[in-house]
Amino acid sequence: MIKYTYKSLGKCLLVLLAFTFITSCSKFLDEQPSTSIDANYVYNTEDGLKSGVVSLYKYNRDRYDKSQEDFLAAHMMASRSDLAFNRSGYLGLMGRYERGVSPIEYSATLLSDSFWRHYYRLSTKSTEIINAAEDLDDIEDDVRNTIIAEAKFFRAEAYFWLYRMFNNIYVNTESVTVDNAFDIINSNSSPEEILSLINSDLQFAIDHLEYTGTFGRVTKGTAKHVKAKVAMWEGNWAEAKNQAESLINEGPYSLVSKTSDVFKGNMDHSEQLFVIQFEENVLGGGSRNFLNANMGVKYWLAPDSESRAEYGGRGYSRLLPNNYLLDLLAEDPDDDRDNNTYFITKYYYSSGPNIGQEIDLYQPITDLDNPSDTYKQYYERTHPACLKFAQEDNDPTTYFQISNVMIYRLAETYLIAAEANMRLGGDGLSYINAVRERAGAAPISTLDEQAILDERARELAFEGHRWFTLKRMGQVVINNQIRNYAGDGEYFPANLGAKDPRTNWQDHYINFPIPQRDLDLLGDSYPQNIGY
Repeated sequence: MIKYTYKSLGKCLLVLLAFTFITSCSKFLDEQPSTSIDANYVYNTEDGLKSGVVSLYKYNRDRYDKSQEDFLAAHMMASRSDLAFNRSGYLGLMGRYERGVSPIEYSATLLSDSFWRHYYRLSTKSTEIINAAEDLDDIEDDVRNTIIAEAKFFRAEAYFWLYRMFNNIYVNTESVTVDNAFDIINSNSSPEEILSLINSDLQFAIDHLEYTGTFGRVTKGTAKHVKAKVAMWEGNWAEAKNQAESLINEGPYSLVSKTSDVFKGNMDHSEQLFVIQFEENVLGGGSRNFLNANMGVKYWLAPDSESRAEYGGRGYSRLLPNNYLLDLLAEDPDDDRDNNTYFITKYYYSSGPNIGQEIDLYQPITDLDNPSDTYKQYYERTHPACLKFAQEDNDPTTYFQISNVMIYRLAETYLIAAEANMRLGGDGLSYINAVRERAGAAPISTLDEQAILDERARELAFEGHRWFTLKRMGQVVINNQIRNYAGDGEYFPANLGAKDPRTNWQDHYINFPIPQRDLDLLGDSYPQNIGY
């Protein structure tokens, strides 16, 4: 049975009042004067519903715009993987499984604000728009269906995030009213109910959205891609193959020709399926943030060096590619994904007697019996770093930048098609090799689960998909990958013991804890995840 969402009367009213502050990027809509917007306008007029849909993009972006703990919410999933070394900060605590593993500590508040409440807020607002649009009389059917399709996409994505993270969730298709605002949820929805609603919403979006649209808005292609991801989660390889191949062969998309172009500029190109827009000095455009700074290093602290835009600007050395990922990228010397495209691996003096030469003051540990005495500075100042969140025209004098964020792209669709074909006993080599050859890497001749994992690592690292991929493949896979490869293990001795994600990982961490403050709002019998 699909459940009501829990809300106090005050929260119910806030749902209505929130729409009086509808904002967007400049291309999304013609602004309405705030004095003319109220709940009646939003829910009972065509223009109001269109504005309500635009507000969903803002709410969706909130997780990336949230400044808590240096914008931790944007990168927490990337930090929890077998590909990352988490050097410092609260992001490091979460990524090393020192925090975010209890329903009652401060980290549970971060999980609540940034994920549990964030996605339930988004799903609730989406449901309000869906139901209002279905009830509105004075509207053309094609307009109604487009409004509902975008809202259903966001509801599906919200529940897909919640289900993958928290497992024991409930889903709801009823609008919040004075009559049901105090209803208590006593049990979670079944996986069948959850996935049925997600798939139904995504199919509606596929049926009623076009492949082409305004940059930054979801399209038929976005919905087909996410439906393929849901099918992979279900183990429905035939559906995943169908959606992925349909998107690749029938949609107006293509891989861009060079890896250096994937994250270039505003990313409005043939490979993008959904990009969250940030634009400075525009109403609703988002704010400067720390997303890129968490990924970069402090190379500019080396003598005779300075902060440079081509190195991603100023970084803070928090979330770094680990040796496992760097070794995967280095397997093929012609693979250019670590050649100042997805990752930067070398930094150069900008002044002094060694100008133009590689900074060589700091060395990693290569001999455990004779460790470098500068390895800590190496991790902080000249370690390879991710460039996927760097602003092309950034201000190199500040940590705070503003640039668009790639959410879904066709390269992942190709890798889904490759894996789905493999799982069905078919040949997925053409899909995985298309991605490899774009990067300059030699094609592979055999395909198995490890090859899929390795290629997803090289292509999609730090884009927020990895932890979910490991969980989807099962407890054995995620245990093996985290316990053997997360962090840098013995190559960063200060990371051993309490700071080592390999030893901190526990089987039940495969599900996040439901924050206790949210569990307290549910019925007494509502289940916490096992192990917490």
